[in-house]
Amino acid sequence: MFCSIHVYEVTKKDHVIENIIPETTVPNIIEEPLYYGKTKQELIDQINSSLKSDLSFKGELIVETSLEYGVDPYLATAIMMHETGCKWGCSNLVKKCNNVAGQKGKPSCDGGSYKKYDSLDEGIKGAIYNIYVNYVKYGLLTAEQMNSKYAEDKTWSKKVNKYINEIKAN
Repeated sequence: MFCSIHVYEVTKKDHVIENIIPETTVPNIIEEPLYYGKTKQELIDQINSSLKSDLSFKGELIVETSLEYGVDPYLATAIMMHETGCKWGCSNLVKKCNNVAGQKGKPSCDGGSYKKYDSLDEGIKGAIYNIYVNYVKYGLLTAEQMNSKYAEDKTWSKKVNKYINEIKAN
């Protein structure tokens, strides 16, 4: 898209004296920002195409919340998919407690150590906020960097990265 620019010299009485710069055509620089080479909607659609079961159509919430906190939306989605089994059918922790990332804390879910959320949207936002507060804020931006702090399983990052690659392939 292009737009025209007119620059005029103005007297004290706000009367135009002359067009001091000839009319030019310049590119319109107001465009939608790209996220990973995609528009936000393309990113949302790509993530939505990977979400199944209870997480279906939660791509917009995941992308918006991830971008708000500076968390990689692919990483957040992959962690949720890995931790919940939502690639096929979500775990009981998701179904009973709206906990999508295996977060521990209060209020307790069924008296256990896992946290309960009032809604699935709150659980998604809580999971992404947890990734921000405990990892991203400290410069741990990838599954490899997060692995030793997030999980005892030394292959956790490889599993999460497998999900990231599957999401990006959609």
